[in-house]
Amino acid sequence: MSGLETQALQEAIDAMARSGGGTVRIPPGHHMTGSLSLRDDITLEIEAGATLVGSEDPAHYPLIVSRWEGRHQTTHAPLIGGTGLRNVAITGRGTIDGRGSVWWERYRKRTLDYPRPRLISIAESSNVLIEGVTLLNSPAWTINPVRCENVTVTRVTIVNPADSPNTDGINPDSCRYVHVSDCHIDVGDDCITIKSGIETEAPEKRGPCENITITNCTMAHGHGGVVLGSEMSGGIRNVTISNCIFVGTENGLRIKTRRGRGGVIEDIRASNIVMRDVLMPFTANLYYSDKGQGDPVVADKYARPVDAGTPRVRRIRFSEIIAEDAHYAAAFLYGLPEMPLEDVSFRDVVIRMAERATTGVLRNFDGLAPMSRAGFIARNVRGLSLEGVQVSGQEGEAFVLTDVA
Repeated sequence: MSGLETQALQEAIDAMARSGGGTVRIPPGHHMTGSLSLRDDITLEIEAGATLVGSEDPAHYPLIVSRWEGRHQTTHAPLIGGTGLRNVAITGRGTIDGRGSVWWERYRKRTLDYPRPRLISIAESSNVLIEGVTLLNSPAWTINPVRCENVTVTRVTIVNPADSPNTDGINPDSCRYVHVSDCHIDVGDDCITIKSGIETEAPEKRGPCENITITNCTMAHGHGGVVLGSEMSGGIRNVTISNCIFVGTENGLRIKTRRGRGGVIEDIRASNIVMRDVLMPFTANLYYSDKGQGDPVVADKYARPVDAGTPRVRRIRFSEIIAEDAHYAAAFLYGLPEMPLEDVSFRDVVIRMAERATTGVLRNFDGLAPMSRAGFIARNVRGLSLEGVQVSGQEGEAFVLTDVA
């Protein structure tokens, strides 16, 4: 591998943009670079046999202001990024390796002054395409479009170690018209997460994440297969998930939020999904603690006044789904007593618990006892419909419904 090529690569991108746009090709070989900025009408093609390798020096990722974990703050620039762009693409059969291990170690040792770089993050842009590439070892989230419109991610492979912190696969954040298809995602956090900012983000910058399709994807390891939240203060709506396979993820389909977030998650459809060796196939946790662990407001199991910070989750449909060898519970749906989950439907869903299930605690829920081979658990749900739902291999009751209408 030769020396740092950041300047040469950036000059090639800028020159192509000045000429009216076109394709910048990364030829076979290893090419080390720091942060690169795309321009309008530019395709960055990583050719087969080419590997774009991220520098391990933090100085090669300038500090910028961008959204990270729900609010705008100072962060390291992504390996490949850009703001306010149109018609940009990252394509090819090559590889982008973020060499994230040095960043993960700094994160664990709490020696970072600013959040880690993402591998690819495009903001405030339209007509964004990411196709064909293999993405490895991201320092943090791997693909993170923010406030973009018309985003397509297709035939992409994402692999980050299962124990790497916050290395989500694909995280559209306050985006509209997002299409994710034919991807393989094996990561250290959630595989695909849909987000829309948190309560401390400027209201004009939150924006809903809406009109999202996810289809024909395989997902392995990680905290969840497809996840909504917990940053959802701008709202999440009109999401379809179909024809996917989850293997060995902690959660399968997961909704997470908490008091204070506000916002609405609504009109979610998931169908034709196969899960195997998933700890919890279906999770809706409105007591998501995360950095608020021990917060008495978040953890309070009694009804509190409804206000602008009360999140709502409604009109959720799960159908034609099979989960084999589930571990903790068949499902765990826990709404707020003051704002139950609303209009939740399961149709033709089969869940079989593992014979040798592991025992554990649902992540980010204060005060919950360890579970193993529990049934379908629901609490604080209004309008729960179960049609053709089969639970087998559980210990105790198949369905444990409390304060459910």
